[in-house]
Amino acid sequence: MFKKFTREESVTALNQAKSSVARAIKTKIAEQFPYLEDNGILDQLMPKKMPIYVAKCAGHIGLVVVDNQPLFFNNRDGVYFPTLRLLMRYPLMMPRLRVDRGAIKFVLSGANIMCPGLTSEGATMHNELGEGAPVAIYAEGKEHGLALGMTAMSTADMRDTNKGVGVETLHYLNDGLWKITHVE
Repeated sequence: MFKKFTREESVTALNQAKSSVARAIKTKIAEQFPYLEDNGILDQLMPKKMPIYVAKCAGHIGLVVVDNQPLFFNNRDGVYFPTLRLLMRYPLMMPRLRVDRGAIKFVLSGANIMCPGLTSEGATMHNELGEGAPVAIYAEGKEHGLALGMTAMSTADMRDTNKGVGVETLHYLNDGLWKITHVE
């Protein structure tokens, strides 16, 4: 999704959200990530007095920007995902899956995560998830997340079939969104 993403070419508009739109965004994020809401982190990330900007990007991608930093993104008004920089600050905010060491180089090049990379020795499915669930991807032996994606099948199906795409990768370390630290 963000392989060739650049601030100059991909962001088509940056507009301050009306207070009602900002509240709706914050409410939806709070529903999706109760960890942030329960621990008071969401109010620190998106204070009431701080304006929230929405950057419209090529490919129907929306970025939620606060204090010139992209915090969340979504596709076509769908599910919100945190940026990897935000996930690194709050690693418990979303369900996690861990790939084995052999999958790391493929994930870092933007490949989807295959079921054998999630079911082999060294890999772990920390949470039981259904199809279409947003997940953070971690790697065996690594402390921080290396990608974000959406499950293509349930974790039970991943174990049973053990072939095909298990997680569709949306954002990974060193992609275009990772390289953007400020949006102005």
